[in-house]
Amino acid sequence: MIKKSIWDEQGLINTLKNGGVAVMPTDTLYGIVARAQDKKAVERIYKIKKRSPDKKLIVLISSWNDTKKFDIDASKFKIPKTKVPTSFILNDIAFRLPKQESLRQLLRITGPLVAPSANLESELPAKNISEAKKYFGDLVDLYIDGGEISGPASKVIKLHNDGSVDILRE
Repeated sequence: MIKKSIWDEQGLINTLKNGGVAVMPTDTLYGIVARAQDKKAVERIYKIKKRSPDKKLIVLISSWNDTKKFDIDASKFKIPKTKVPTSFILNDIAFRLPKQESLRQLLRITGPLVAPSANLESELPAKNISEAKKYFGDLVDLYIDGGEISGPASKVIKLHNDGSVDILRE
């Protein structure tokens, strides 16, 4: 019998494909997620989180080819292999390729997802669904419970066209 992952949930797929916003575990923390190319859903996340529109959102991708959907060719950058979840900023957009195949499968079905941490601006990230519900209540369309999560946020590295790098978050 094949064990389903929490990301195989049809309700999650339908919610995201229909322009919804969900809270779910990512490869690091709980994230508040929506399809990255759905402008209205992304705007909802900014409003729900009370986040400044000047602050960019991390985009989860299923492969580096997904960056082409944002008019960015990742092959022009030297992307280092890392052992910890790392978001790479390419031309002002932060992309992260999760290591979990089941999460990448979800991303192949839904397309890239914006996935900032599940918290209000300047608050601590939610470690569980009840904390996320205290932040967002019924402003979110769906909550996917993955238990307690208290890992660190991803490392953030800015890659430049000349091959140089800046580590923005360790």
